[in-house]
Amino acid sequence: MVSGQGRSGWVPQRPSAAQFQRWGVDPGWSQLVTVPGSDGVARTWHVLDRTPPAPVATIVCVHGNPTWSYHWRSFHERLGDRYRVIAVDQLGMGFSERTERRRFADRVTDLGDVLRALQVEGPVITAAYDWGGPISLGWALAAGDQLAGVVLCNTGVAVPAGRRAPALIRLAAAGPMTDLVGHRTRIFVDGTLMLSGQRVAPVAREGYRAPYRHARDRHAIAEFVADVPFTPKHPSAAAIEAVAEGLRSLRVPTLLAWGARDPVFNDDFALDLGERVPHADRHRYAGMGHLVVEETDVAGLVDAWLAERVIPHRAPAPDPVVPVVPAAPPVWAALDARRADTATAFVDGATGTSTSFVDLHNRVLGIAGGLAQLGVQPGDRVGVLVPPSVDLLATVYACWRAGAVTVIADRGLGLRGLGAAVRAADVSWVIGPPKAIAAARLLRWAPGATAIAVGARSVLGAACTLDQLAASGAPAPTPPGPDDPAAVLYTSGATGPAKGVRYRHAQMSAQRDVLAQTYGITSTDRLVAAFAPFALYGPALGIASTIPDVDVAAPGTLTAAALGAAVGSVEATIVFASPAALANVNRTAHGPQPQLANLRLVLSAGAPVPIATLRATAALCPSAELHTPYGMTECLPVADIDLAGIDTAGDGDGVCVGAPVPGVAVMIAPLGFDADRVVVGVADALVGPVLAGEVLVRAPWVSEGYNQLWRTEHDARPRTADGRVWHRTGDVGHLDTQGRLWIEGRSVHVIHADAGAITPVPVEVAVEGLEGISKAAAVGVGPLGCQQLVVVVEHAQRNAGLADDVLAERVRSVVKHPVAAVATVRALPVDIRHNTKIDRTAVAVWATALLAGDRARVTW
Repeated sequence: MVSGQGRSGWVPQRPSAAQFQRWGVDPGWSQLVTVPGSDGVARTWHVLDRTPPAPVATIVCVHGNPTWSYHWRSFHERLGDRYRVIAVDQLGMGFSERTERRRFADRVTDLGDVLRALQVEGPVITAAYDWGGPISLGWALAAGDQLAGVVLCNTGVAVPAGRRAPALIRLAAAGPMTDLVGHRTRIFVDGTLMLSGQRVAPVAREGYRAPYRHARDRHAIAEFVADVPFTPKHPSAAAIEAVAEGLRSLRVPTLLAWGARDPVFNDDFALDLGERVPHADRHRYAGMGHLVVEETDVAGLVDAWLAERVIPHRAPAPDPVVPVVPAAPPVWAALDARRADTATAFVDGATGTSTSFVDLHNRVLGIAGGLAQLGVQPGDRVGVLVPPSVDLLATVYACWRAGAVTVIADRGLGLRGLGAAVRAADVSWVIGPPKAIAAARLLRWAPGATAIAVGARSVLGAACTLDQLAASGAPAPTPPGPDDPAAVLYTSGATGPAKGVRYRHAQMSAQRDVLAQTYGITSTDRLVAAFAPFALYGPALGIASTIPDVDVAAPGTLTAAALGAAVGSVEATIVFASPAALANVNRTAHGPQPQLANLRLVLSAGAPVPIATLRATAALCPSAELHTPYGMTECLPVADIDLAGIDTAGDGDGVCVGAPVPGVAVMIAPLGFDADRVVVGVADALVGPVLAGEVLVRAPWVSEGYNQLWRTEHDARPRTADGRVWHRTGDVGHLDTQGRLWIEGRSVHVIHADAGAITPVPVEVAVEGLEGISKAAAVGVGPLGCQQLVVVVEHAQRNAGLADDVLAERVRSVVKHPVAAVATVRALPVDIRHNTKIDRTAVAVWATALLAGDRARVTW
């Protein structure tokens, strides 16, 4: 029991102006306010209040336990020039009055009292985290028309179904532990800061600890813990339950900004809030923790979100991003059309087992019916962890046919990346082999999901097997419509954390149709997908497909023999392979390859394809057209070019990826443009000097957006003056006089030198043309605006370090920008999925250390 007697009326001494400034707080924000309470007792509150002239709204920030208003200083700094930003120190906390014990209901009332005393009027946006979340919501639900929006960060209003209260809170609330860790010692304060590791600066730690240096300062910390209801009989249980249920009636814009590495309020709590407030926008910070507002730029996220959702600076314009066209047949239509066809639909490259169209069609419908019978509902997310096989195709198409949303992250992401993808996607079901199911359970990828096993027998923890679903005889459910969600597909993570890209059925159907149109694909074609996910196009296009016998996590190990065997197994006419895969095919091809002679089309994408690789492949496949489609997980294809077109384009700045395919619009926007403003760029063939900019695209098959990444999605969807929404690719390039698109690198890899921006790909292409150099990375070292260009080349025979004078001079002779240094490494870091995209960020970190004189170890 924590006693609150004898503390009422005492107010801690506020920090000095110098202390506030040291902690990054303007002393002018700090106020002591005497507040008449609803119970007739006046109490002194400390608040941080920044009020600009004519604020557009008021943001009320409520901290949790054991922090104080200091937690919200980034909101004052970022938003306080347009919004009135008020952050309160709850009674007994921070530098507010130490009072008798306050229960949850008291604190909701207290918040209303102080806001009345501060003469807060609508519109009001509440922002809260931890125990400030339910307290602020208690006020918000009674605020009526005053309330304009709600922001919640790592909080909870109820223990999510199927789990217990957080272990750390249960431990702190265990009998005498409450008083020990919360009141008598600083364990609870320091432990909270430890949850965020090194992401909280030392000076900020000092600021957080300031109000709680002595035991007399910390009574309320222990009381907060003691007020957590673990049973329905707890004095605060009913009041908190009323808020939890009242949330279902909340209709104002709501944002969940969540640190996913929080061991207290983890993803389960975000999911619970999302279920209670289905319209809530979400942004999940995969690498951040409990003090997410402290750890990353949540204030910037809220700024953009308020402008977009709550206080729009312009009337919302109609979005003609997807032209009105007749609904295309669903992605399974071609498979339905061949439902009685005994011809081969798929050959397993590893086992040689073949499956006919009729068998694949029946298996898809059987599994779809079985899923519905098992309880899969339209819109449920299913983590597909099935290895490349006919079961992968059957699982994905059955989920789509049943209205479920497939979450597909290929093994090329690696174990950690795969787990992060499944965890972030909030799957309700997992389908995979025993090892995948075990990982989903033990590594908590999807701890609450129902598992379905792939294999002959069920496994511990699985509801049934895929074979049992296929044989269930249950009727297939009503199929989804074109506007229903279909898939979450993960990017490669080559230029940052892998992102889940959301697709609806209409977008997937449009993508299928443009691929068929662009490459003249008919039912007589047959596909070898050396990049396993591309095998899913086979049933959509109504053509046979196979995946070669190759490690999907290392596509660069594909041999000429394995490719030839795959081509022969289905008498393939089309091959899709990454540049690294084709390069190894060429290296391992000793003489003519008869199986490849009849190919009509070879596609290679995922990264720029070296011209030498294309020419060598053309020699192996003399009847094939070689195409390098350009696109990304969010939009494929965007543009296309063949080998002849590359020869015609000749040398230029970057890699020519050809003209936009029919239905795609391309615009070049200025580098570093503001996504919150109307964007103006070049959308036609270049007239005048070549100016590189960021590549923006529009097409009916552009994805819906990103999974739980509201800010990322917002920044990737700029508008032009006509109200049209574009997709921001993150690539830098230009359009030439023929309307062809040239790619010069990623926007995050642009080198900001004294003389202007330097894009990396033109430098790398020039250097890779030198004899003996197959791969190069151009990176910037130093602060933005005066970065120095450093070129790092891959050389298997040289140790990592600065290049000798001869090699350095050769490199400088072909680069048209000043090169500060040339270095060598045995191998440059490339992405797992394609074995091709260079991790220039890692190279830049290494080069910076090398030039600083440090012992620069290669860690990739």
